Amino acid sequence: MQKVVVNEERCKGCALCTISCPKNIMKLSEKINAAGYHPATCVDQDECISCAMCAQNCPDIAIEVYR
Repeated sequence: MQKVVVNEERCKGCALCTISCPKNIMKLSEKINAAGYHPATCVDQDECISCAMCAQNCPDIAIEVYR
């Protein structure tokens, strides 16, 4: 089951989630969304500890974290 879900169309690629992730598993994707940004993605769902630091620091409310 996915622990971190990023709404790629809402994400503006600010990278605040990548900075705040204690496990360093949030990265900017190679893909480009409709607005022209590289959205964030969780590169290793199994390593995620569901701390939700990425979601708390997201100014666009583009990240949901499940336990």
